[in-house]
Amino acid sequence: MEKTHIGIDIGTTATKAICFDANGNVLHQITKEYPMYHSEENWSTQKPNEILDSVLACIKEITKDTQPEFISFSAAMQSILIINEDGFPISDALLWADNRATSIASALKNSDFGSIFYQKTGIPIHPFSPMTKLIWLKENEPSLFNNAFKFISLKEYIWHKLTGEYATDTSMASGTGIMNIHTLKWDETILNYLNIKENQLSKIVPSTHKSKGINDEFLYILGGGDGPLANLGTGSMEKNRIALSIGTSGAVRIPINEPYIDSEMRTQCYHLIDNQYLKLGAVNNGAIILQWLKESLLKTNESYESLLEQAKEIPAGSDGLLFVPYLLGERAPIWDAEAQGTLLGIKITHHKAHFIRATLEGILFGLFSVVEILLPDPKIRKETTVMVSGGFGKSELWLQMVADIFQMKVVVSETIEGAAWGAVLIGFKAIGNTNSFENKTEASFYPNPNHRLIYEKAFEKFKKVYPLLKDI
Repeated sequence: MEKTHIGIDIGTTATKAICFDANGNVLHQITKEYPMYHSEENWSTQKPNEILDSVLACIKEITKDTQPEFISFSAAMQSILIINEDGFPISDALLWADNRATSIASALKNSDFGSIFYQKTGIPIHPFSPMTKLIWLKENEPSLFNNAFKFISLKEYIWHKLTGEYATDTSMASGTGIMNIHTLKWDETILNYLNIKENQLSKIVPSTHKSKGINDEFLYILGGGDGPLANLGTGSMEKNRIALSIGTSGAVRIPINEPYIDSEMRTQCYHLIDNQYLKLGAVNNGAIILQWLKESLLKTNESYESLLEQAKEIPAGSDGLLFVPYLLGERAPIWDAEAQGTLLGIKITHHKAHFIRATLEGILFGLFSVVEILLPDPKIRKETTVMVSGGFGKSELWLQMVADIFQMKVVVSETIEGAAWGAVLIGFKAIGNTNSFENKTEASFYPNPNHRLIYEKAFEKFKKVYPLLKDI
């Protein structure tokens, strides 16, 4: 029987279980969706057991007709929940999109502690960080905070239910704002500031950490965070490549071989494995903005494919319509949880398709503002290839727009579910499979020279809007 390998990607809105053969070909895929809750303004939470049930259902269904060599995990980063001594949640999971700690993060960011903490962790002081959420819980839910047995992520919760262990990999720990990126250990100074003990957090282990399930015979591999694993899965850990992911949120990540700290606190730094690190910028406003446009503004039941077809009718630059899509505040590069969206240049001649195209362009302008910081030299950008992952990789229009706005070659991996395949690659390393796996590409897109000046002018306007309006 052919050996199979399963990558499970625990995302913000759904868990995907993907069965691969030994060469990375997708044999079977299962998706289970779940809600995000917004019980108060700026709150974004999930029920840990709803996520657990989805993951268990995925495992049960994907393994129905196969006995995988292993199951390896990828997960959305920056979630935090509280459990008791029996391993049961006593809080909901606060997600990366939860901005309840905005005022706390703002005060800390402008203090001496904020600068010191960033230098240690490579994680900007912002409410997306579990570190700032823990401060909020300490100040606003003291009985809950004081009765905590452990503070863990959704991935750690699921791992514990499967294996009985409390463990987190270095890439997930990188995103907490608590792990020292230079030592790859929980930082004692930050722990003291939070008034928590090291044993209230999971043990930090390599992403290749493996364990047998306590209720089944599967071999589980811990894996890592979805961002770092997407780099690995799309072949973006090589020189002259960057990874671009657009899911609910979005990110641009560049491989490096040592920790990186930005002098202006605009970028993040994650560790993956060995001497492989990433410098990156993650944005809040990815494809969720297109979902907002469809459901809240256009109020249409049309498919996303139909909306993208309509956007094709509109020329590059959307006839002067510009959208700054900071509807969920923003992380990189401005790190302002209170930033707001702006539509600029609306004319009576603009119609529905203009708003669709301007939304697509605005999301990409936001991501290109990160690229500009990570790769400030245009000459180096021209020599660098953008490797894409996420569902947007199925849209030729959007991929061509990436090439045109970034003025860079764009390559689509044959496996657009890069995070799940990255988890499997970590699994291969964990079991000692040293075969090299060539990344297969499906399509390439090159910049259209006729669109360069149009997008350069639009992007310069885009960069001016937020600084002009932020104090109003």
